Amino acid sequence: MTPEFVIGFAREAIELTLTIALPMLGVGMAVGIIISIFQAATQIQEMTLTIVPKIIAIFLVLLISFPWIMDRMVTYTTNVFLNLPTYIR
Repeated sequence: MTPEFVIGFAREAIELTLTIALPMLGVGMAVGIIISIFQAATQIQEMTLTIVPKIIAIFLVLLISFPWIMDRMVTYTTNVFLNLPTYIR
């Protein structure tokens, strides 16, 4: 294994991780911004008003995007296992 291979392998794993996390993180950020604007406009400073909608939104996005996430993870894992003899050389 060359250093370039290890760096490329790690880069691919990190890219997959970020790609999988992006829908949940994006929705969490968007809901957080909307709730923050609502809190600033109404001057309500309740912490549960921030946390509960984010949890619900992230959970819904996770349910919707779960088949896509599993497809990406299974494809990546299959490629790793199929190319394992190549990686060992």
